[in-house]
Amino acid sequence: MSARTKDVLTNILNVRKNIDETCRAVGRDPRHVRLLLATKTVPVNVIEQCILNGHTLFAENKVQELLGKVDSLSGLEYESHFIGHLQSNKVRQVIHHVKCIHSIDRLSLVKELNKRLTQHELTMKALVQVNTSGEESKFGIEPDRLASFLEEISHYPAIQIEGLMTIGFFSSSDDKVRPCFRLLRELSEQTDCSHYSNIRLQELSMGMSNDYVTAIQEGATIVRVGTSIFGQREHPDSYYWDEGPKAQDRHH
Repeated sequence: MSARTKDVLTNILNVRKNIDETCRAVGRDPRHVRLLLATKTVPVNVIEQCILNGHTLFAENKVQELLGKVDSLSGLEYESHFIGHLQSNKVRQVIHHVKCIHSIDRLSLVKELNKRLTQHELTMKALVQVNTSGEESKFGIEPDRLASFLEEISHYPAIQIEGLMTIGFFSSSDDKVRPCFRLLRELSEQTDCSHYSNIRLQELSMGMSNDYVTAIQEGATIVRVGTSIFGQREHPDSYYWDEGPKAQDRHH
């Protein structure tokens, strides 16, 4: 095992310890917060060692990179999510390789996803991405559109909405970050989806390397952590984001 892999495994344990301590401090059960390893640019041999050591929940944000790792990890038991902006013309490439898509943010994507899933007699778990920071640079629906968007999604039964996702305001100031996560939790609590068969708002995917502690304090059930575990990437984060017109999700 390489020195880097040993460091990664140690970092995972340290982040998990922080998650557990944060949960206990706010009276939450640590088992209710999952650590999603954001593995963009991470080599498959490192991912393989993570799986062999019991860490099996991963996420990619680029379709090309996701597909490039699938064959190398075949035969291993793990769960893969997609957390990046997903173009409609790439849906067919993704549906066979992930268990959950975190970035549902427009009706055209919903329609294409439902169409492709139906063709293959599949269903897909998904999260609706909400832009809680109000930044134009980020994808996600506006908070006041959530109820109507969920109503639209309810007509596409192959998609099973499990909850909401957001990206906090990227800032070292808790006063700027915390309201983003609090708003997502409040939206989840205030939105009644009991009359929809394919929608249940049980998951809150929020919090990354720089702010996952705050996110847990505000109710996160999934935190997406990459840099704190795998280290800084070779290129600036913007280098890896060419799938859409906006720059978002850059600090996992």
